[in-house]
Amino acid sequence: MPKSKVRKKAVYTAPADRRTPVKVKAAGPSHPIYVGVMLGMMLLGLAWLVVNYIAGEDIPFMADLENWNFAIGFALMIGGLLMTMRWR
Repeated sequence: MPKSKVRKKAVYTAPADRRTPVKVKAAGPSHPIYVGVMLGMMLLGLAWLVVNYIAGEDIPFMADLENWNFAIGFALMIGGLLMTMRWR
């Protein structure tokens, strides 16, 4: 059986005029208040859920919120976790 012909492709190189180097500023560490707010939100969300489980029926405004207590607690914790992505 005869051998098939091999196609040769030219190696792609990006045009030089479109590749301008961009200098990126070196970001410093996060402010201590940012870290405090981040940890505070996570702990506040956890505390909200723990208080809801232990004494949610005895606290009037928590009893009125019913299942929204879970949304509030998890929203606070997720907000703190999302803040960790920008923490340096």
